[in-house]
Order: sequence, then C-alpha cells, then structure tokens
Amino acid sequence: MKPTDTADPGYFHKVVDCQWACPAHTPVPEYIRLIAQGRNTDAYMVNWVSNVFPGVLGRTCDRPCEPACRRGRVEQNNRAQPEPVAICRLKRVAADHKGEVRSRMPAIAPRNGKRVACVGAGPASLTVARDLAPLGYEVTIFDGEAKAGGFIRSQIPRFRLPEAVIDEETGYVLDMGVEFKSGQRVQSMRGLLDQGYDAIFVGCGAPRGRDLDLPGRREAAAHVHIGIDWLASVSFGHITSSAKRVIVLGGGNTAMDCCRSARRLGSTDVKVIVRSGFAEMKASPWEKEDALHEGIPILNFHVPKAFVHENGKLTGMRFDVVEAVYDGNGKRTLVSTGEPEVFVECDAVLIAVGQENAFPWIERDVGIAFDKWGLPVLQGSTFQSTLARVFFGGDAAYGPKNIITAVAHGHEAAVSIDRFVHAQDVRVRPTPTTNLMSTKMGIHEWTYHNDVSPDTRFRVPWADAEVALASIRVEVEMGFDAATAFKEASRCLNCDVQTVFNRQACIECDACADVCPMDCITFTHNGEEAELRTRLKAPARNLTQALYVSAPLKTGRVMVKDEDVCLHCGLCAERCPTGAWDMQKFQLTTVQAGPYSRAAQSIPSTLEVA
Repeated sequence: MKPTDTADPGYFHKVVDCQWACPAHTPVPEYIRLIAQGRNTDAYMVNWVSNVFPGVLGRTCDRPCEPACRRGRVEQNNRAQPEPVAICRLKRVAADHKGEVRSRMPAIAPRNGKRVACVGAGPASLTVARDLAPLGYEVTIFDGEAKAGGFIRSQIPRFRLPEAVIDEETGYVLDMGVEFKSGQRVQSMRGLLDQGYDAIFVGCGAPRGRDLDLPGRREAAAHVHIGIDWLASVSFGHITSSAKRVIVLGGGNTAMDCCRSARRLGSTDVKVIVRSGFAEMKASPWEKEDALHEGIPILNFHVPKAFVHENGKLTGMRFDVVEAVYDGNGKRTLVSTGEPEVFVECDAVLIAVGQENAFPWIERDVGIAFDKWGLPVLQGSTFQSTLARVFFGGDAAYGPKNIITAVAHGHEAAVSIDRFVHAQDVRVRPTPTTNLMSTKMGIHEWTYHNDVSPDTRFRVPWADAEVALASIRVEVEMGFDAATAFKEASRCLNCDVQTVFNRQACIECDACADVCPMDCITFTHNGEEAELRTRLKAPARNLTQALYVSAPLKTGRVMVKDEDVCLHCGLCAERCPTGAWDMQKFQLTTVQAGPYSRAAQSIPSTLEVA
C-alpha cells in the first residue's frame, strides 16, 4: 500500500465518524467537549455555524451521526446493546443551557446591491438567508404562513418541539435584516423572475402528501385525512380533537407524529398499520420506540385493500396479510399469505405513506426542467437549475429528507448563489480548510480528557405519562440536566484528536503496539490492502474505514493502524519513548459563502453532502 496522505483534508475528517456522517459536517466532538467543560454558549455557537438550528435539531434531528458513532462499534463485544453517545440530546443541552448569543451573531456588512428571493421559509431557505445576509445581500423570504419555519413549524408536533424554540432560532436569522413576507405564497415563477432578483432559491419543501386510491376512499372522505395536512391543522389549532378509534397508515416519522398526536387529542384506540416489516419501517428507531412506549401498537405486513363505510360513515379498513419473499438478488416482494383479509375497526384514518413535490406555480416554459418524477433537474451539488439564476434546496431539490440535510443544501446553494452573482463558475468549489494541533502538555498530560468512560448511555428523562398524554403542547422529553450532560459527554471518545505518526522518530520498539488496548497498531511488511488486512494484530474488517499506513521504516517494515476501532486514548503517544506518536486535534472548517468561496479557481471540493 502507498503511504497514507494525511494532508488530504478528507482523510482525518472521515476518521471523525460523527462529523463525516453529518450532512452539515458539524464538529461534534468539539462541541461535546465544550459541554463537558460547562461552556454551553460556546458549544451552541459551534453548532449554530454549521447546523443553524441547534435547539430544533437537538430535539428532532434524524441523527445520522449516532449510527456512525465509534462508541457503538468499540462496545459491541462488551455490551448486550452497545449504544452511541447521545449526540443529538447533547446538542439540546447546549441550546437549553446557553447564555446570551445575539451579540455573538455575525456582523452585517453594508448592502452589496444584490437581491435574492427565497421561496418558502423552511430550514433550507433560512440557511441561505443566514449565509448571505451577513455578506450584504438583500434577502427576501416569501411564505404562505404567518411565521417562519416551514415544516419545522407545521409538521412537527409541539410535544416534540415547543413553538418558543422555533421562534427563537428562526428569529436569529430574520433579525439579520432579512425581509420576511409572511402570508404571501408565490403563485408564479415568471412573476417572481420579473421582479429582477439576481438569484432565486426555491426551498418550498415537498408539500403534498400521497393519497391512497382504494375502494371507499371517496365515499368516506370526511373521515380520511392526509397525514401532513392533518398535522399542520393540529399545529395551527384548526384541529383540537380526534376520533376515538384511529388507524394511521405508514411507517415513517410522519406516521409516528400522527399516531402520538391523535393519542393526545383524545383518541383511545390508535393503531399504526404498515405494509413492511417492523425493522424495514422508515421511521427512526427511537420514534418507533416512543410510539410503543405510549401504548400504540404497530401492525406490520398488512396491505390496505379498502375503506369500509356505511353510507359514508367510516367503520373500518380491510387488509391483506402479506409476507416478504426475497429473490436471488435480494429484491423483496410482498406476497399474500392466503389468510383471510383482516378487518380493523376505526372512526378515522390518517394517511402517512409519503410526500411528493408539487410545483404548480412554476410555469413549464420559463426554462426550468423537471425529471420524470417531477423533481427539478439540478447541476450536481451546486443546486443550480437549468435556469441559471434559480436554485433549489431541501425537500424541493431531491425529495423528502430531513432538517439537517436541508441545512446542508442551504449552505451549498448559498455558495453557488454567491459565486453566480459574482459571475463565477458555480461548479468550482474550494476545499475546506483543515488544521492539526498538538494537544500535548507533558509526557502524560493532554489538553483534552482522554480517559475512556465505562458508563452506558444515559436516558433522557420524560414527563409523567399522565401529564404528557393530556396535552398536545406538553414537551415529552425534559432534556439532560447539567450533571447528566457531563457524564454523557464524558462517553465521547474525542475522535477528532488524531493519532499522528512521525516515522523519522520511530525506533520500532513496538511499545505502542503492545500498549494499545484495541490492538489497532501493527508493524509488518507492506503488501496489497486485502492481504495486508489479514496480517494485522486485530483483523480490520470494516472496509469503509481506511488503514493508516506509514512510509517504510528503517527495517523496511511499515506501521499500519486500523482507524476503525481506535479509542483515541493516547496510550500509544504516552508510551512512545521518542515522541513518534502525537495526539493532534483535527479541525475542519467547511466552506460557506463569502470571499474564500469566491477565491477558488479550479479546485473541486473533496467533500460531498452526505
């Protein structure tokens, strides 16, 4: 194998698994260390730079960082249920316990004469505004609702996300001089183009819920509701009660929000019914757990066949019981078991089987192309449409995803818009800046706490069930207190503090290999990667994580380190008699709109939106 190029900004970034997995590349270990030090305001601002909505995401994020967390991997042989650090809930700690932050928001530059319109006031548009307004852009956001937030406000129930948190964090963006035209839904792209904006960003989400065209649907229409529309009506107070017996169709997070909301609005018999198996449901594992915890059963492998009614009054639904059959290529087909159809009684049905993009307001002759699925044709990761000054992001770009992905889209689109209005090629993306800094203070002392905590994951306390289920606006999760936050933060392995090897100083005493608790380090002769992996002290089976390979040492051997299960404990650096190993903190600064992003000429970015 060739020696590892540790100067590549992507190499050590990928070792920080949580940050690598985050679409917005939030520096997770950095803000967790700050929380452990009681510096919650600093931790909040570290979050805010990248993910813009720490308080919102600390309660509602889909947490792509947590399945990637190294803690879950290194515990897998020692615990029945190894669990990652509670990264998401620690983010909330920073938001809940922070001090005053308005004075730490970016200064606003004088107007630069450029005007940008954002369609929709969801997380993608607000991120574009957050990045461009401080640069002097005149940003105008159009939205049909009275307040900003998009689906954050309309589709996430208040028992998961209090409205005050939404108001606060959308307010930080709007207070940057952004003009928010509430109650003004854009009806015509041509009309918007005629207003002379230098660029337009479309971040209107995927606002149309999918329906089911089954027998009885039209006749029972008064008792059958599209899930996202129903949640919006609940959020805005138009619906304040629910039928006694409710069926929720669908296995995603929207379905989980629907069933838990119905439970709080008076429904005593709520069932979630899905076509797939329980494990294949799209809902986040914790969302399913929360529904089950509240006594809501989930029936799987039931395919809806018809709405049953009596003169338009819904009485129930009929389902075919199916099983999953896989062919030789692993493709799944749902096949009827041949059992009699199942009848489930209900008074109302909430359909939460997916969402679709809808752009009836974009005339098809203005120059914006759409694909066969109705999605805009975009130029790679620039988010530029076939009409050069129109950009898309969030669910409006590639279909329904999640908040953190929408934020990541907003950052990238803002870079594109900034380059576009300055007559630069939007396809050219600068590399992020990186830095390695030694954390050494003495032979056995580091600037970070490197002891590995033996604690299991701490649970977030919940409000009492009687109180939580009695109101749609009582927040269920109460968040960590300061003491528990410290203990949970101590579980972080500080993956951004990298083990950096200096082969010139190595005397090949093998002391580092001997002391390593995970057998990560091997001194051996070089070879092809597949064969070399079999000769390491502990076989490196995770092919998605790179091997750290040195250039030849004095004996001709090479140092090979498996980055996959390293604890970043620093024992190798403490044991090394020559200082060949050092623990160096890796810092990644992602590219945002501004002078640096405009300085790039021909260097493509090495980072992609996850």
